[in-house]
Order: sequence, then C-alpha cells, then structure tokens
Amino acid sequence: MQHRLVLGALAALLVAAVPASAQRDSAPTIGQGGNAIFGSWRDDAAGKRWHIRADDLPAPSPEASARNTVKVVGRPADGQLKVPAGFDIKQFASGLAKPRLMRVAPNGDVFVAESEGGRVVVLRPNSDSTAVATKEIFASGLNRPFGIAFHPASDPQWVYVANTDSVVRFAYRSGDLRASGRPEVVVPKLPSGKGHWTRDIVFSKDGSRMFVSVGSGSNVGEGMGKLDPAALAKWQQEKPLGATWGDETDRADVLVFDPQGKGQRVYATGIRNCVGMAVDPTTGDVWCSTNERDLLGDNLVPDYITRVREGAFYGWPWYYVGSREDPRLAGARPDLKGKATVPDILIQAHSASLQMMFYTGDQFPPDYKGSVFAALHGSWNRSTRTGYKIVRAIVKEGIPTGAYEDFVVGFVIDDASVWGRPVGVAQLQDDSLIFSEDGNGTIWRVTRTTRATSR
Repeated sequence: MQHRLVLGALAALLVAAVPASAQRDSAPTIGQGGNAIFGSWRDDAAGKRWHIRADDLPAPSPEASARNTVKVVGRPADGQLKVPAGFDIKQFASGLAKPRLMRVAPNGDVFVAESEGGRVVVLRPNSDSTAVATKEIFASGLNRPFGIAFHPASDPQWVYVANTDSVVRFAYRSGDLRASGRPEVVVPKLPSGKGHWTRDIVFSKDGSRMFVSVGSGSNVGEGMGKLDPAALAKWQQEKPLGATWGDETDRADVLVFDPQGKGQRVYATGIRNCVGMAVDPTTGDVWCSTNERDLLGDNLVPDYITRVREGAFYGWPWYYVGSREDPRLAGARPDLKGKATVPDILIQAHSASLQMMFYTGDQFPPDYKGSVFAALHGSWNRSTRTGYKIVRAIVKEGIPTGAYEDFVVGFVIDDASVWGRPVGVAQLQDDSLIFSEDGNGTIWRVTRTTRATSR
C-alpha cells in the first residue's frame, strides 16, 4: 500500500510539472477500430496518432455523400492553435492575399505563391526568425502560380514557377527580392482548363530531372469518353500503364522533364491530384501529397501521402487503394485490376492534403528528422468535418510506417465554421516550421520550447 501511495504521489508531481495546455493538447493514442479510425475534427488532438489501413476501408456509399461546405470567419477572441507538449506556436506573418505554397531559398528568404493574385512574394525573416522584416513582390502577372523551386539547389541561378498552364523561370542571385528580368518559358503548355488547377514542381536530388504534378480535370474521369477495344489496345501499347485519354491526357499524372523543359514524359499515372510534391533528401524518392476522389461516402476515398515509383499506376479513375474498383466505372478496365500501387500513408478521407515537406532540422526532437509534414486544407464532402490541420507522417530512414499524427489543430470552431485553412508548409533556416493558411491570409511558426521525450 505504501509503495502504491508513493507512486501515486510521484505521478501527481509529474502531472503538475507539465503545463495545463500541454496536458490537454497531447494525446499520443492510435486511432483504431471501427469508424473511430476515421474520426472528425472533434477527435483531433495535438500528438494524437492515426493509422488507417487498406483493410479498414468501408464499402462505397455514394448515396450517403454529403455536401458540407465550410464558412471561413475571422479568428475568434478565444481562437487558439494547439501543438504537442514541448512546442510553441505564434503568428509569423499576416495580411497576405490567400497565401498558398511556400518554399525557402538557401539564404532563408521565404517565397510564397499568392495564386489568385497571380504573383509570388518574398518574405525575409528578422534576425531571430520570429517575424517578417521585409516583404516584396518577386514577380507578378503570372497565371495562378503555385509550385516554386530553386535550381541548382545549393546555389540557385533560377527560380522556377509552375503556373496552371506552363512552367517559367526567373534568373536569380541569392538575396534577390525582385525578379531582375522577364520570365523565361521552360514548359510552354501544361494540361489545364477545368478541374484541378495547382501545379507543383520539384527537382531530383541530383538536379537532372524536373518533376511537375498535374491534377485531373474531373472527379472520376467524367467526360473522358470510352475507347473501343481496338483503340484501347493501341493506347495501352503506346502509353504508360493506366494512362488516361481525351480531356484527361497527361492529367492525374506526375510528368518529368529535364531542367530546360525538354524530354517530357509521364513518370507515374493514376494520381488524382498530387497537389504537393517533395523529394526525400536522403533516398531521393519523389513523394506526392494527394487529394483523392469524392462522392463515395464520408470515409472514401482516403487522401494519401506516398512515395511515387517511376512507371507506377496509382488507380485513378478506375481503382483506389489497390484493387478496389470505383463502382461508377465497374467493369471498365478489368485489365488494370491488381496493377495499382497501394499508397503508403492513408489520410482521413476528404481532408484535402496539400503541400508536404521533409523535416531535416535539429531543433525538433531527433525522431522528427526525416518525418513528413503536410497541410490539410479541410473537407467539404464529409458530414463530419475533417482536416484543417498540420500533420506529421512517421517516416523511418525513408520508409513510411503508415501512421501520422496531429501536429497543429484548432482552426475548427464548430460544425459549420473555421478560422483558417492550411495550405503551405516549410522549414526556416533556424529549423522551426512555418505554415500558411489562405482563409485569413496568415503564416504561423512552430518552435520547440523544451526537450520532449522521443517516441
């Protein structure tokens, strides 16, 4: 009895030593079992770990699909973002025009795509990286710019920008706050028009290949049309596995070029909307953060973060998460059954996973190095809202575990309203993490405040 009393007293002292906010915000549990694994915003908690497996997925239920649009409001007086114990979060910048993807130049400047305004802005942090010291428009007159990349990586001579319909580049010297000349067109024409408009751009580890993601023009191939057996056979012979045609030609793909925009070919197919890309700095693998299809029910189809293998087919529009056939296209492509690659990390359906990045710094706990951070913009096709947060996908030595955890939560006010929608995520020179949200035009910074216990 005395032994138990001592242990109880010790436990009470330990709890008292942890700030109340950290006690409340840290919930290191794995969501598993029944519908609990899919959750909603009410189940989010900083530090809570999720692991959705392919075998957990329900049957399609298109009749149960919801159209649950969200209202974005200003930050309420009691609006507080929550991070795991040992971290702190503060606003880094405000007053931006719907900031989207962000990339940090080698000198520490933050390049931000203000897509709707057709421009890229540069934010220069102050000496301690707590706020923005300088803001300039780097380039304007662009067509819905999104992806940004520096090339060569270590000493860039160019800033590449992916418009919705082309790739351009600007001559660059370290520290430039404004483009010194007009853009040079690198890829004059990308598939564009209706449907998903964001285009991301990254370079291979050795800088020799340029990858560009192009999302689909539709939810599940509507308007693509059908090919007769002879035409389909010819298409299969001439094109990569799972290649789409018609309005979807070279869409729902990752394309690859050389840095001058030549030698275009399809790198991987069937990726409905790879909004964000990243290259693992250790393995060189290309990764995608992907929005999957809608209107199959609350918990289908899961969004995902995955390694992208050259020549691989990821299912869209005929299959999802391996050989699960979309009922709206039943029997259309039996030849592709069993040929779709299963994504590595399944995310709560309809979360709208956007930009992703690899954490390479030393400020966060050691087991954070090599992790993937991703911004979830938030759902509309789900009766119980999900997303609107930053998550950390657990990756060990370049190999994803399939699990991810909530890293920043708190943007959702209630079932109808939110005060922020995360889009971009990046790492500053001091190894802190920043992310943008386009609901109220702000950027937030997460820092490590104490030594947290590594899991």
